[in-house]
Amino acid sequence: MQVNVRGKNIELTPALKDYVEKRINKLEKFSDDLGDAQVTLLVERDDQKVEVTIPVKNGWILRGEEATGDMYTSVDLVVEKLEKQVDKYKGKLFEKRQRSGNGKAAALEPVPLVQAETTEDDYEVVKTKRFAVKPMSVEEAVLQMNLLGHSFFVFTNSDSEEVNVLYKRKDGHYGLIEPDFI
Repeated sequence: MQVNVRGKNIELTPALKDYVEKRINKLEKFSDDLGDAQVTLLVERDDQKVEVTIPVKNGWILRGEEATGDMYTSVDLVVEKLEKQVDKYKGKLFEKRQRSGNGKAAALEPVPLVQAETTEDDYEVVKTKRFAVKPMSVEEAVLQMNLLGHSFFVFTNSDSEEVNVLYKRKDGHYGLIEPDFI
């Protein structure tokens, strides 16, 4: 697995880069299905934050982020989180193979990486809303979302003519989800 490390608002020293690469590469011992890791180290106010994204061969994505006062501690915590995700992923894949009786067929089926422990009551839909989806630019969608005071907004993107989801991130910036039909 290749580990691509980049820094934002931080000087990326060779020692820090080596530490990150060694810690992330330890995830390979858990699974051969992991792709190249994208690691971003950033400093925001007093937080030393680490964001890691690792694609898995069957189309799923491992993702973790941690922020503490120390970059090395943040790296350790995010690797712990990713180890738990990989462990859950392998457990679910093994269970699926056992149930199907054919390990090869089950290995091709996508398995969610992170599943919250839920009961059937957690899936009860308590409210349904319907609304007109009008074409608008991303900037208009941001304004509309802020006017409504919501943390996300569904709209038809006037540039792509596809349904998009705009959301507010923890860092105060915005994210945009665009469909990628396979």
